Amino acid sequence: MARVYRLFALSHAHCRKRYTAAMREHSFRLEPSGGRPLHGIVSLPARPGPRPVVVILHGFKGFMEWGSFPYAAELLANRGLVAVRFNVSGTGMVPGDELVSDPEAFRANTYARELEDLSTVLRALGNEIAPGRVDPNNIGLLGHSRGGGVCLLTAAHELWKDRVRALVTWASVARVDYVAEDRRELWRQDGELEVVNGRTGQRLMLGPDLLAEIEPPIAAYLDIPAAAARRRAPWLQIHGEQDEAVPLDEARMLCAAAAELHELKIIAAGSHTFGARHPFVGPTPALIEALNATQSWFRQHLGNSP
Repeated sequence: MARVYRLFALSHAHCRKRYTAAMREHSFRLEPSGGRPLHGIVSLPARPGPRPVVVILHGFKGFMEWGSFPYAAELLANRGLVAVRFNVSGTGMVPGDELVSDPEAFRANTYARELEDLSTVLRALGNEIAPGRVDPNNIGLLGHSRGGGVCLLTAAHELWKDRVRALVTWASVARVDYVAEDRRELWRQDGELEVVNGRTGQRLMLGPDLLAEIEPPIAAYLDIPAAAARRRAPWLQIHGEQDEAVPLDEARMLCAAAAELHELKIIAAGSHTFGARHPFVGPTPALIEALNATQSWFRQHLGNSP
């Protein structure tokens, strides 16, 4: 572990030069039937042939180019894994955007849409996405915050629980009904709820479809603790001790529900993003700890493809 830590302690510029020399990146676009296009980026390792793949999913108001996600993808590719990251269709953003340019897509987003977006990407692995470079039966999922909950729900789904071989969540939510009752009452009255993107200052709206999902009784397919108990993939749960967005109690709730093959790693002084910011200026000690644990987990449980 100390050797890996020293590697990350090098300057961000040095690390980026080292990673870029060892892997290649290219973009992709998927056109789901009846849905908005999905934009993504593949980071390929230098080693040829089919390799295990890790799909990275951002959280609420996040996007694939935010902060530390490109850095994490480079790390995984440098470790011999194919790394795939993408924007869910409800981000309202296209690659290169710093602002939400399609607020209606953001308004229409739901958990169900994000689950279908992730399944669309998983079905495309080795076909539209990185043909000949992906082992589609050796899949890892890495999700942050709301994306962690979506990854956990997907890993427990009948379609994917035998193909997802490793799972890592960063600061995962444990429930979907996160909006306080007074705010939810305003949402019911107005048919939409305003949220502010703290990064851009944009005022965006959540629509009635998401409200319908989080009203009780919550549908079984959105029961995240039940998914924690049901999934089969070895699961590493990473949470910051000082997470300001998703309380540590939610991590403990998932930990209590988890079946075997599970580990909870609490990072002392870690925030919701482990100190990462956008634009990214380099890794913090908390992020280094999260990244070291993440790449080790995937390398241990995904192994090598032929």
